Amino acid sequence: MLKLLIAALVALPLAALAAAPKTVTLDVKNMTCELCPITVKKSLEKVSGVSGVKVDFDKKTAIVTYDPDKAQPERLTKTTNAGYPSTVQK
Repeated sequence: MLKLLIAALVALPLAALAAAPKTVTLDVKNMTCELCPITVKKSLEKVSGVSGVKVDFDKKTAIVTYDPDKAQPERLTKTTNAGYPSTVQK
């Protein structure tokens, strides 16, 4: 019985143990030209745990998908502070 339990646990993929990805929308300030979203996107993509970024220049937002075990929204807002301060949209 114990061997069966151990075999079942070993067979579980590690992804099943990981937290589900989360998505947050950031309000991004100071985006004044068409190149700004590229800078914001590249900055956010460098954060460990971020798996996707979509920046909307017209709405001045960034939608970020991240692993909550590796990144937190507060960390994401600090990343864009390099000239593009942001806050979590509520």
